Amino acid sequence: MRIAIAPFVVCLILASSTAVVAQEPAVRLRSDPPVIESSWDDLLDGVKNLEDWKAHKEVLRGRYLKLIRDEYKPEKPALDLKVHETVVVDGQYTRKLISYNVEADERAHAYLGIPLKRDGELPGIVALHGTYAKGKSRAAGLVDNPDKAYLDHLCRRGYVVIAPEHFVSGHRIPPEGAYETGRFHKKHPNWTAVGKFTYEHSIAIDALQSLPEVDAENIGALGHSLGGHGTFFLAAYDERVKASACNCGASFFRHNSRAEAWSRNQWYVYLKPIRPTLLKGELPPIDFHEVMALIAPRAYLDVSGLNDGNKLTQRQRILMNMKLMDVWDLEKAPENFSFFAHGRGHSVKHESRQLIYGWLDTHLKPKEATETRLVTE
Repeated sequence: MRIAIAPFVVCLILASSTAVVAQEPAVRLRSDPPVIESSWDDLLDGVKNLEDWKAHKEVLRGRYLKLIRDEYKPEKPALDLKVHETVVVDGQYTRKLISYNVEADERAHAYLGIPLKRDGELPGIVALHGTYAKGKSRAAGLVDNPDKAYLDHLCRRGYVVIAPEHFVSGHRIPPEGAYETGRFHKKHPNWTAVGKFTYEHSIAIDALQSLPEVDAENIGALGHSLGGHGTFFLAAYDERVKASACNCGASFFRHNSRAEAWSRNQWYVYLKPIRPTLLKGELPPIDFHEVMALIAPRAYLDVSGLNDGNKLTQRQRILMNMKLMDVWDLEKAPENFSFFAHGRGHSVKHESRQLIYGWLDTHLKPKEATETRLVTE
């Protein structure tokens, strides 16, 4: 007796039997690691040694200052630091609301924290807030998200901390609203917002170094989001920053489908002069990996979220940081560069904060503050 089986049943039987039969894996052979090539390799094009790099570094510095239109900054006024209120926090540190001149007709406000228990001078930190109307108050731990209360956290760790307001926030919110830069651009048509906030953050270092409690040789900077890229813009601009850490800052120009956001036509306009170029699909002659490279050989930590915004763009950051490591190698200071990538999105969670604070401890405090010891009993 013959049994007829329809063709589709035969296919089903064959498919099922194939699914349960384990396939032998391909033979894996030993090999040397392949060279990793990426678009970030242009950082060291033509650079063969430290002398070449130092020459190229000066070229990049010129491009950076041109990008932010540093030549249009106003003359720096006398600091004239004033204290407006003083509070002792938990018996740990004194928090002061201060102000100081940043232009001849403009004063910035900041919170300043000074630990009560100290033996001599302490390292100083510039703590930069993100895009938030009451940013300096959040950095002081007074409002919103305590994850971002850097002044409070770091004062308790033995730092003198200044948390300056961004120039369109806090005491200086324009009538049009927080982070509206229209009035700034009318006042300074040739300057940039990046140039403005970087210059002001450099003046915040002046304020720190004017204090008798601060060790002027050990100045650090950190920030999240807007404060994150503000940190590497500052560290690249001002060599007094000995150690810095950027958290979730800047999606750079390249591999960024929204690169024109760096030069919007409304609200917060970072780099107004480059808008025509960006709209043509062309990028400036310097990108943010080259700005970060200007920090070398000083200490720099880059912390980012692999799922912060465009995932593919942020994954490029890994390749970017790998190329940056080559710069610190050239500068013979590989221990002064590090990066950490996580899956926490646009945040500064516990593990990121502890890494950032530990990084600053390592590079700004005496060696005995971070060294380990054997048990003696």
